[in-house]
Amino acid sequence: MGGAAIFSLLLAVAAAWGGPEVRSLRGSWRLGNGNGSLRLPAEVPGCAHTALSRRGLVQDPYYRFNDVMYRWISLDNWTYSRTFKTPFDVRKWQRINLVFEGVDTVAHILINNVTIGTTDNMFNRYSFDITSVIKEVNFVEVRFLSAISYAAEQSRCHTAYSIPPACPPPVQKGECHANFIRKEQCSFGWDWGPSFPTQGIWKDVRIEAYNCYHLIYFSLTPFFVKSTQQWSLEIESIFDVVSSKPIAGLVTVNIPKLQTQQTYNVKLQPGEGSIVLLVNINKSSTVEAWWPNGHGKQTGYNVTTTFIMEAGYQIEKFSKAYFRTVELVQEPIPGSPGLSFYFRINGRPIFIKGSNWIPADSFQDRVTYDKLWLLLKSAADANMNALRVWGGGVYEQDDFYDICDELGIMIWQDFMFACALYPTDQNYLESVRAEVSHQVRRLKSHPSIILWSGNNENEAAIASDWFSIPHADREVYIKDYVLLYVKNIREIVLAEDKSRPFVASSPTNGVESVKEGWLSQNPYDTHYGDTHFYDYSSDCWNWTVYPKTRFASEYGFQSWPSFSTLEKVSSTEDWSYTSNFSLHRQHHENGNDQMLQQIGYHFKLPQTTDPIKKFKDTIYLTQVMQAQCTKTETEFYRFSQSEIINGEGHTMGALYWQLNDIWQAPSWASLEYGGKWKLLHYFAQHFFAPLLPVAYEDKGVLYIYGVSDLHTDHELTLKVTVHSWSSLEPVCTLAKDGVTVRAQSAVPIYKESINDLLERCRNCTRKSCVVTFYLVGEGGLRSPTNHHFLSSLKDAVSLEKAQLSAAVSQQDDIYIFDLQTTAIAPFVTLDVGSIKGRFSDNGFLMIEKKKVVVFYAWEPTSAEELEKSLTLTSLMDVA
Repeated sequence: MGGAAIFSLLLAVAAAWGGPEVRSLRGSWRLGNGNGSLRLPAEVPGCAHTALSRRGLVQDPYYRFNDVMYRWISLDNWTYSRTFKTPFDVRKWQRINLVFEGVDTVAHILINNVTIGTTDNMFNRYSFDITSVIKEVNFVEVRFLSAISYAAEQSRCHTAYSIPPACPPPVQKGECHANFIRKEQCSFGWDWGPSFPTQGIWKDVRIEAYNCYHLIYFSLTPFFVKSTQQWSLEIESIFDVVSSKPIAGLVTVNIPKLQTQQTYNVKLQPGEGSIVLLVNINKSSTVEAWWPNGHGKQTGYNVTTTFIMEAGYQIEKFSKAYFRTVELVQEPIPGSPGLSFYFRINGRPIFIKGSNWIPADSFQDRVTYDKLWLLLKSAADANMNALRVWGGGVYEQDDFYDICDELGIMIWQDFMFACALYPTDQNYLESVRAEVSHQVRRLKSHPSIILWSGNNENEAAIASDWFSIPHADREVYIKDYVLLYVKNIREIVLAEDKSRPFVASSPTNGVESVKEGWLSQNPYDTHYGDTHFYDYSSDCWNWTVYPKTRFASEYGFQSWPSFSTLEKVSSTEDWSYTSNFSLHRQHHENGNDQMLQQIGYHFKLPQTTDPIKKFKDTIYLTQVMQAQCTKTETEFYRFSQSEIINGEGHTMGALYWQLNDIWQAPSWASLEYGGKWKLLHYFAQHFFAPLLPVAYEDKGVLYIYGVSDLHTDHELTLKVTVHSWSSLEPVCTLAKDGVTVRAQSAVPIYKESINDLLERCRNCTRKSCVVTFYLVGEGGLRSPTNHHFLSSLKDAVSLEKAQLSAAVSQQDDIYIFDLQTTAIAPFVTLDVGSIKGRFSDNGFLMIEKKKVVVFYAWEPTSAEELEKSLTLTSLMDVA
């Protein structure tokens, strides 16, 4: 019988069997507390906190001191319940399942008063067979146990040896033993966030009824075969097969844009049946690869996969295939001990520019598509090409990765283990294995994910002995570490996904850590792998304090969010830097003092007696300091990419800590809760620009490097201007033509001793002048204008208080701010309060009389409203 005849016969058979019935149970449920004193309607997906808040039974949990006042919510045991009618004839189906995409976290699940299962892992998918208990009308209950009580109990039961840390530092106002529960670790408190250990059904829940088989996971993984110079696509489908014997059939894969269509004979085995197909892409088709932001397009191809089995029904799966390769290169570097650590995407080395992602809210049900889009688009708009999804949060929702695929944001994906040691008893390991398998299967089709990483800082925790473990006991913890991250997590990742690299931790020495038994003596070694680096006491303008590392995956400085952001969760008596509220919101030991100390190195602290002005001025200075510090450090990493000095260098990544905020509080973030850009984010737009001149001083000599992410060399002109603080007219200018900036590298393009510079620009001293510079080329190619301060601004001579003014007008859907100044103004900041949107530039050094800044509104507004809300601040307005 010909293939076509079999195909039509199978089609006829498939048509006879109905497809699966899927009924979502999202929507309205009932919620009750442990003793029944509270009963209220609750939305699913959701959690107890948001349900109580929506009904007005509690205030905004983020308001003032409510994180502590509402501890009782997390200590209670809540129950979600609802009735539902079965929307189909139960007798028609071989298997009926109740499926939870996410349960947070410890719960007993009952249908019609029969326990059908339990859950204890927020990151797992649970499917319970309810074929024998489902009726026409059903009552479903999810009885939660307090995560705090459960974690404490698990810790108590682990009697053989302790698993540190027991509790977070008191300044974090958190809960204990987060490492004993598979739940978002930062929900027990962190140094930038509150403790809200939620209870709830945080993802979709549904009934699935089917016969024969049901498709559970479906993934597409691209491979490029070098020997044949051909792309192929691995398509993996995992089914629940309820038939007692194997099921044969045909699968057709069609990719119209690539003139590729193939049909396969397949057989599904009973149980968890999987089909793996290798589709060779038609060689005569040109495949456009997926590229990171700034390096090319993010092309995807529509794929239709049709399953026609001899029993059961036809399945048609529509998906998108992206073609890209990723390699993590760890090779010897001439003139340097150690190994490189960089990513090659589609054969091209890429300098990784970006930040670290934390959960966007303590309550995941509040994280909408629009919220994610706003934050991720802001990352892309600041010239970022990567984010690290940090291991103390959650594996993000599908929308997050879809948006990253679309925007070209590469993802370094941690598994959810952070800053702690973890148990390795059998139940725990089984739960983790299920979690890892589920998450890799769910996520591996995304081209944006370029790396799996086992944990955050746990190799460092053991190597640097964070928890003061007696030397005699170290072996126990090392054995646990290898068992969890290597023998379990890594093993599953390698089995499930052969298309991406895996590292066991961050920071790590990569293959050197592996050589040392997965735990290196010094995971912060600059000659291998990645580093995390924080130093709040040294002067951040001094680039020599920064590690000339292969890859900087965490570094940063704190600042306070805007007054308009804080105002929403505070009252008048809170508006002072030393108020109880300001202390309460700061979860990092001595954080508020460290900011003042860092500000004090270069700026005058506010002296005004007006308390609210003093508070606003201090907030402004923390943002200026954070932006300038992070700029200095990031530029150091960028200009180190092509050189080796004293055996160190070839830095190929800069991911500052952190991109976003979980609530309104001081933190390392560049985006405030709600999405408002801090000054740091505006600075990031410049310091991550594809073409950038960077200056630094060494032993009295000014060096300027040309840093480029562009794919071709460019002949450019470097323009260097020196201004006296007292005049908008430059003291002297210099244009250096024929400057070659090499593709994807950082090269020195200018060198002059400061003494010669001051000599050349008469009437200039270090304290009275400032240097600005930019690169310009043909066809409109131009870098941002960068600046180099010759002294601290608190020592600047003849810096006058500028009179700043702005006229606002509307042009289509954008708003134009025409700025004017009477004098040079450092760190000019436009703030329109709580009107949602962002400016084209902010926090800039204004050295010309006029400047045009554009405002992109994220919600409807008007020129009048913007003008009314506008505050203009520059450094000399701080009094």
